[in-house]
Amino acid sequence: MTIFEALRQDHEKQRLLLKILCETHGDTAARREYFEELKQALQEHATAEERHFYTPLLKDDRAVELSRHGIAEHHEIDELIEKLDDTDWSSPVWLKTLKQLRDQVEHHLDDEEQTFFQIAGKILSAKQKNALADAYREEMADLA
Repeated sequence: MTIFEALRQDHEKQRLLLKILCETHGDTAARREYFEELKQALQEHATAEERHFYTPLLKDDRAVELSRHGIAEHHEIDELIEKLDDTDWSSPVWLKTLKQLRDQVEHHLDDEEQTFFQIAGKILSAKQKNALADAYREEMADLA
């Protein structure tokens, strides 16, 4: 498995959790459980991705700007999660903010998959792609 396949697997999980959450209503146990799962998935993914995908790519001029942009988007996602944490679960603002989060996360994932993965694919060797995937998956298991 390459780093791209490992990241894409987690991206699909994030997309699914966001889709499910956007269909929840009010202050329910389901909304709280799915949100906690999403929050954990996004935080663990960002940590491991920055360490095992962005950091190695920061060493190459072709990827510096994209790496910085991706890391900045992780911070924007964190801010929306914090806003959701501070919003009444049954408020219409909660769902509106969740939809902003979904749009931000999906934009970020699409950017990575459609642009950054292609550039990184030219920079990383086959051996690096596999080693980074192993390191990423190991860290994700440790964080879980």
